[in-house]
Amino acid sequence: MTIKNLDALIHSLADIEVITDASQVAKLSQDYHTFSPVLVPQLAGKVGDLVVRPANEEEVLKVAAMCARYRIPVTVRGAGTGNYGQCVPLHGGVILDMTKMQDILWVKPGVARVEAGVKLAALDKQAREIGWEMRMAPSTYRTATIAGFVAGGSGGIGSIQYGLLGDRGNILALRVVTLEDEPRVIELRGDDVQKVNHAWGINGIITQVEIPLAAAYPWAEVIVTFDDFMNAAKFGQSLGNADGMIKKLISVFASPIPQYFHALHSHIPEGSHSAFLLLAESSLELLPGLVQQFGGQITYQKLAHEAGKGVSLAEFTWNHTTLHARSVDTSITYLQSVIPPDKGLPLVEHLYHYFGDEVMMHLEFMRMNGVVVVGALQLVRYTTAQRLNEIIRYHEAKGVFIANPHTYIIEDGGRKVIDPEQLKFKEMVDPYRLMNPGKSKMLQFNIPDDK
Repeated sequence: MTIKNLDALIHSLADIEVITDASQVAKLSQDYHTFSPVLVPQLAGKVGDLVVRPANEEEVLKVAAMCARYRIPVTVRGAGTGNYGQCVPLHGGVILDMTKMQDILWVKPGVARVEAGVKLAALDKQAREIGWEMRMAPSTYRTATIAGFVAGGSGGIGSIQYGLLGDRGNILALRVVTLEDEPRVIELRGDDVQKVNHAWGINGIITQVEIPLAAAYPWAEVIVTFDDFMNAAKFGQSLGNADGMIKKLISVFASPIPQYFHALHSHIPEGSHSAFLLLAESSLELLPGLVQQFGGQITYQKLAHEAGKGVSLAEFTWNHTTLHARSVDTSITYLQSVIPPDKGLPLVEHLYHYFGDEVMMHLEFMRMNGVVVVGALQLVRYTTAQRLNEIIRYHEAKGVFIANPHTYIIEDGGRKVIDPEQLKFKEMVDPYRLMNPGKSKMLQFNIPDDK
């Protein structure tokens, strides 16, 4: 951005919060891509020129108009809990921080409408007051924002019951602001939400989200330990397949992963493998028999009325597992995988033995297309980028789907290709290609001449 355009932009946004302090701008230009030793050097020094914090949609429209006028790149940011550099600006410009937009517009039985910056935990708390809750949330739900989850997330705690965020019906509507000379507000409903879902903020500025809710259960937290990893994995699959048992989380960890969970050491014998569960209290009576069937032992149980006291098991699962491991050993990184259901646990067993402790097995069971499948966020003892790529290629050769967390390019990560409908929508809403430029191989960004 030229100094002339920067000064003009700041002047035009005099009534909106603007942050120009270099250290604060640098901080708000980052996310958790530091989990990847590949991304760290690639994104080093990538910062915005300033941060703008709109308080409402009217201010978003004004920012969009000014950025279009001066051809200034815009990178939208929520809480910055993503892991792929989604909100790291490659071409400077404006970091549009949406965290001031925190109004919960309404919550009704089965559905809620909120502004982009609402934290997932805040929505969950209000929904529970009328007997409902979010269907799914990432392990970062205490800090993550709803629009950040939609733009950069895919699933999480609750996916064992309701699938992935992008599955039909898990997002009801999105309200987005375009980046045109005269910005518009567009309401996307039904299947049209996929034009913006998981597009890393390249397809418009999400200002409101409408999502379905689930009936809230009293959730018990349980740890089950096993002497044999495959027994733990088979237990997880069997519990996932037990449709009559209501669950929100089934996470399975191979040893030595549980040793990274310092707060839980007294509940997990050293060298054992473990399963972390969120299970409806009404299903607890059926659990001991299933545990016994696979040679496990229940070592920890906390009922719903104790939830919120002390540690929460959910915050050791999904990608929080990686966070805990890296707090002990910063050389550890991770993969994101889906084991094809036709290969299932036999392939898990092969990979477990083939890689040993170099690729530590962390399984997350989820529902996809009506079938319980094994997802994995394996912990990798990183040595070199070449070795990491060899590990990825081996998994892919065996049929494992890898959503590569070591790239900031959409097509090279989980998508593999960009949805043509998303590309068509982007052409309409972002004619100057100013939205989070550089994150797609299909979309080139040319730094404009001074206007």
